[in-house]
Amino acid sequence: MEVFNIENVEKAATRLLTVASKTPLMLNIQKSNEFGASIFFKREDLQQVRSYKIRGAYNKIASLSEMELANGVVCASAGNHAQGVAYSCFLKKIKGVIFMPTPTPKQKIEQVKMFGGKWVETILVGDTFDDASKEAISYCEEREMQFIHPFDDIKVIEGQATIALELLDQATEPIDFLFLPVGGGGLASGVSSVFKLLSPKTRIIGVEPMGAPSMSTSIKNGENTELTQIDKFIDGASVQKVGDLNFEFCKNNLDDMVVVHEGKVCETILELYNKDAIVVEPAGALTVSALDQFKDEIKGKNVVCLISGSNNDITRMEEIRERALLYAGLKHYFIVRFPQRAGALKEFITQVMGTKDDITHFEYSKKHNRTCGPAVIGLEIGGDEKIDSIMKRMDALRFQWEYLNDKPDLFQMLV
Repeated sequence: MEVFNIENVEKAATRLLTVASKTPLMLNIQKSNEFGASIFFKREDLQQVRSYKIRGAYNKIASLSEMELANGVVCASAGNHAQGVAYSCFLKKIKGVIFMPTPTPKQKIEQVKMFGGKWVETILVGDTFDDASKEAISYCEEREMQFIHPFDDIKVIEGQATIALELLDQATEPIDFLFLPVGGGGLASGVSSVFKLLSPKTRIIGVEPMGAPSMSTSIKNGENTELTQIDKFIDGASVQKVGDLNFEFCKNNLDDMVVVHEGKVCETILELYNKDAIVVEPAGALTVSALDQFKDEIKGKNVVCLISGSNNDITRMEEIRERALLYAGLKHYFIVRFPQRAGALKEFITQVMGTKDDITHFEYSKKHNRTCGPAVIGLEIGGDEKIDSIMKRMDALRFQWEYLNDKPDLFQMLV
């Protein structure tokens, strides 16, 4: 395993002086009041490339010789690392080829092209970061280019670790809790390593998506473990396997690893936007989403949540709202089999639904040769209405129904 050297982090900080912003450490009044603690946000979403990834990408590229950079660089990324590499290529005036998973939000693809300009080519391939990474490595080896790994590289880790130096310089009181997002583990590796050396009493919590618990699974198993399937919704923090180097650092440095439900992350995104006018991407909301799990422990403490990025595509907001409502138990989907008689739908609206409930989804096709016609109905619950009450009223009126929220495969197919 590579030995972590604080002097190299200080050198990285010097390299980044004119490249990366010294992002603010801001007290969040709303969350501080909610949890009875001093909750600070380290705003890496305010970097020019709107994420911390510029730190590691530029530090790695700047550490290479002119000969090593002669044929250019290659990377694979779900978006933020790609922007960091693209901007680094623009600053260094070197060729870059960037592989991105096909489902990468359009906004991130356009940002990569904008930051890299004529120096960068983008290639969309595969369904996940891991698919894109395999193609990128093969391409890189064939053309003798330099591969810039998004997390499993000591120079990238040292670049991300510069955040820790800033944090410790900005904090006016000791930091009791530090929440770090974990995807591949580069950020958590670097920041936690600095804190273990310079602020060992700080409790460091790693946070990752419930649908992609790569680091949690690996630490539990005692070895770096590749997941066979992941939920890619939180694209900036969803990898099937963390870096080998990152696993070793995080296993030794993190005091705890927790997962948060994707729906909870969506709630946090909407809350930060509506209450604080802060726009974050799903990965950027991970740390704030985990605070509920530590509400008793953090009371009266100084807490820092690292906000990792804000590259959120506006077209995703409807899906984010939908997931938040489902998670909060305010949105429910059913297959309802209506009797083939006049007034059946009116009966459902007036006698089953509450006065503040709303139909937000309705698909129905009447078949005259059948006694019952199935409809897919989405209900948004209003007021103090409980879904159990709606189910009981459907039963009382002899509607045949099937609940879809707890049947993910059928839900995805029909809605």
